[in-house]
Amino acid sequence: MEAVKTMEKTEEIQGINKVTFGQRMKSYKRTPLSFVLWLLVNAAMIITVVVLFFLIVYILVNGIPNLTPDLFDVKYTTENVSMFPAIINTLIMTGLSLLFAVPLGIFASIYLVEYAKRGNKIVGLVRITAETLQGIPSIVYGLFGMLFFVGALGWGLSILSGAATMAIMILPLIMRTSEEALKSVPDSYREGSFGLGAGKLRTVFRIVLPSAVPGILSGIILAIGRVVGETAALMYTAGTVAEIPSNIMGSGRTLAVHMYTLSCEGLHINQAYATAVVLLITVLLINAVSSFIAKRITKG
Repeated sequence: MEAVKTMEKTEEIQGINKVTFGQRMKSYKRTPLSFVLWLLVNAAMIITVVVLFFLIVYILVNGIPNLTPDLFDVKYTTENVSMFPAIINTLIMTGLSLLFAVPLGIFASIYLVEYAKRGNKIVGLVRITAETLQGIPSIVYGLFGMLFFVGALGWGLSILSGAATMAIMILPLIMRTSEEALKSVPDSYREGSFGLGAGKLRTVFRIVLPSAVPGILSGIILAIGRVVGETAALMYTAGTVAEIPSNIMGSGRTLAVHMYTLSCEGLHINQAYATAVVLLITVLLINAVSSFIAKRITKG
């Protein structure tokens, strides 16, 4: 009986959907402008998917045939142009950048949402500044990092200089996405926690923050993508040395810088395509792992 009822409900829903679609088509006929907008929206969606699919296929077709064991040798030479040091440097750079930026961004967003007074002019100024910083070209961050971290602080071209520069670059992104994630948590969660006798700090870190984790991780994933794909800022701060540094004060190139350098030299274009494949796979793996962590935290 339950199966029959379920089938009947499904048929009813499908009928409602059909009627709704028919009504929409009649509405489009009565208002041609709505139909034109509907066509534009669908055309934009199709074009976006086609372009994305073309880029991925183009990279894979040109890069996979050029993937050879020599590209994954531990030591870089002019003959094998190994990308293995660049892979390790990319992971180190990403980890250090997130280590600097994530705590600052999350704590800043917690203050803006939970502790700052509503309508505070300083808070509004901070939000506008953060949104403005997101649109600044990366080369500007690179020049700032070169003048301040490399020159003024004397860190030189190093992983630390690059990570500090990237942390400044992704900090506004993490802060704004974390702020929106915290805002999306219903006020009833806070009121319920206060009603049970919990304090402000306990409510924020035990109730509000865990509920906002998926949104915060979305911002972190975007930040990771920006760090992994950055070239201009890192060339001025981390350098282009094709080896794994012995410490964070040593210079090293990331995958994106490695690919850019190979393509600019013009001698290893095929290896540059192979590097693009590895870079694409690396980003996809990082995003998949981050999404998996977010789902596990949400279920927990």
